[in-house]
Amino acid sequence: MLGLSQERLGDAVGLTFQQIQKYERGANRIGASRLFQLSRVLDVPVSFFFDDAPMEAKSPSGNGAVVENDVRGEILGPQTSDPLVESETADLIDAYYCIPDDNLRRRVYDLTKAASAAAKRLAERKGTKGNR
Repeated sequence: MLGLSQERLGDAVGLTFQQIQKYERGANRIGASRLFQLSRVLDVPVSFFFDDAPMEAKSPSGNGAVVENDVRGEILGPQTSDPLVESETADLIDAYYCIPDDNLRRRVYDLTKAASAAAKRLAERKGTKGNR
């Protein structure tokens, strides 16, 4: 968002760009002190990294079901998979933006939208819902 490369961010916090990549992809966990350090370098509050991030909690009914809470602890309902936090999504976005030709990138976009629409129509005919 800031136009800061992984290499420059890594230099600012004393890490290699490979370590920054692992943090971005979720391959490595970020400790509290490192998160604080990153927030200072990026000039954002630590809470910035938790915007819209669900937190797990036990169900108030005591039945052991996992529910989703927002960062303020408000119960949102049963936990659902958010495709925006999956590593596959990040990989897809990275690959998409590595396509240098604008026309080709647009055709990949159109192909993906068409495949998604076809899958939705097929699911509707079968009486089921698609994955997403």
